[in-house]
Amino acid sequence: MGDRLFGRLDAVRAWQGLADASVNYSADEVRRPAWNIDVHHTPLPAEPPGPPTPGGPWTHACRLVRDYEFSPPEIVRALYDPAAPLLGRDMLLEARFHGLRFYCGVRVTEVVDQTRDGTDRVWGWAYETLDGHLERGKVTYEVVKNGPTGAVEFLVTCHSQGAPTLDPLISLGWRLFGRRTQLRFYRRCGERMRRFVETALGGEPVPLRPARRVGGLVYAPSDAGTRRLDALAVHRLSPG
Repeated sequence: MGDRLFGRLDAVRAWQGLADASVNYSADEVRRPAWNIDVHHTPLPAEPPGPPTPGGPWTHACRLVRDYEFSPPEIVRALYDPAAPLLGRDMLLEARFHGLRFYCGVRVTEVVDQTRDGTDRVWGWAYETLDGHLERGKVTYEVVKNGPTGAVEFLVTCHSQGAPTLDPLISLGWRLFGRRTQLRFYRRCGERMRRFVETALGGEPVPLRPARRVGGLVYAPSDAGTRRLDALAVHRLSPG
């Protein structure tokens, strides 16, 4: 299964190498205009006012965030150890662009589980980019319920910039397509989240599969398919 998913890349070994990597930027650097600072809101089906409803939209959305099922598999997939604590978890991301596969590391550096502003019930987590990543920055994925109104949303916040690279083709590709692909990723995350939550609330099975395993690691999202042509893709590990 590992060879079929990753071609010639030893993805398990690449994931293991993330343990020695460090976050590739400092929060002190983050400021416009050199950095993109994004906030993306996706409204989800509402609940009655008050705490989250058992089996309601907030609960379903939290499960999808926990398992990285919201990520659009045509753009980004992930390999991680589900037995590892969420805080500090290393993830090997597979960024897909036509016949190219870029493998970059991130680390979960924050877990959010709180009541915000005295009214909003919030759960989620954030990862930051590691050495060798195409980007530098942090993405936070949260599910938020407003207690007084019952409104539920999927909230993605991010600060990012392209990482320096000595490869002129990668540098050109990022300038031409990086930002466009990044924004498409956020949009598709919201679309998948809303569709899966609405499907679950309608009593229909969410179109996901049992988690795929690669050497004890989970390959997510679980509906990520493979094609014969994937074996011909160009694989680049830590291209940043």
